Amino acid sequence: MLASFESFFHIENTFVNILGYSLSYLELFGVITGIGGVWLASIAHVWTWPVGIVNVILSFFLFYQIQLYPDMFLQVFFLITSLMGWWKWLNPEKYEADQKDQLKVSFLSSKDWVTWCIVTLVATGALGTFASYLHVLFPILFSKPSAFPYLDSFTTVASIIATFWMIRKKIECWYAWILIDVISTYMYYTKDVKFYSLLYLIFCFLAANGAFNWWKIHQKYSLN
Repeated sequence: MLASFESFFHIENTFVNILGYSLSYLELFGVITGIGGVWLASIAHVWTWPVGIVNVILSFFLFYQIQLYPDMFLQVFFLITSLMGWWKWLNPEKYEADQKDQLKVSFLSSKDWVTWCIVTLVATGALGTFASYLHVLFPILFSKPSAFPYLDSFTTVASIIATFWMIRKKIECWYAWILIDVISTYMYYTKDVKFYSLLYLIFCFLAANGAFNWWKIHQKYSLN
């Protein structure tokens, strides 16, 4: 039983071969839960958070095995913030609540937007430098150099910020996700996890749909 459980989380445990590409159970269920979670978020449904937690666990094991270490660390953050988001959406302050007593959709202020863009650039440089030396500093844990240390670090930092925006139901989170998903599509394709690459390509369209849906929801507030 334990051996079967452990093998499920190994990227070489193949579910099916598709045109010469070996699709693992880990990658398959990561894709399914990823699409489900983002689609639920795009329609502002609170079940996005528990589905996302499952995706986070699967992604953690996947990213470790393909040496995307900043992405791996990011999943720990996502686990914590998924719990935070789940609680926040269901327990807004009275002035933040919609007619269903859930958190309202809103926009960032111009000051917040500029501030977070600067934070993203600075943090990307710091994390990218650290990621470049992980295999030197911790050779037992990280036997290979980090793949795309700065590009991967940018998506990591931007994902952290976009997640906080999503917890607060800020429409701008979707614009950030579109950029993150485009870059991630390229990285995962290059690292030969092509179904995850396809997943993030789908995420690009889901993020665009999310931006549109949340904008429509926001417009309805003025009509009520």
